[in-house]
Amino acid sequence: MPSKLIEYFNKSPRIGTLSTADKSGNVDSGVFGSPHMTDEKTVLMGLGKNRTLANLRQNPHAVYLIMEPGATVMDWKGIRVYLKAQNIATSGPVLDTFKANMAKVAGEEAAKMIYATVSFAITEIRPLIDMGQGWEKSV
Repeated sequence: MPSKLIEYFNKSPRIGTLSTADKSGNVDSGVFGSPHMTDEKTVLMGLGKNRTLANLRQNPHAVYLIMEPGATVMDWKGIRVYLKAQNIATSGPVLDTFKANMAKVAGEEAAKMIYATVSFAITEIRPLIDMGQGWEKSV
């Protein structure tokens, strides 16, 4: 199953939302297309100098949700990937490589907006609609 998850998670084009909260529990949700599963337990993401990054510095927990519409709500596909920030880099080779790859895929202007890379550990995976079936419950 993990290789199926990586393939689904990294499918392009795709877009999802990353939900975070600060230390007081104030929530934020942003639309992102850049998260990339590097292996079965790790997600790497580029962020600007924004509320999402500020929240992750205060509270490392987040959820990335990917949705694909279907004919009816029960036909929709998607996953919820629960994450915990492990490393936030505002300089160094990981950030440089991420920005270079972003420039190739989305252009120089998009790459210039990346201020940091965040490496997340995957803590749980749930289906979009949890009816007791689908993706693994935890990693």
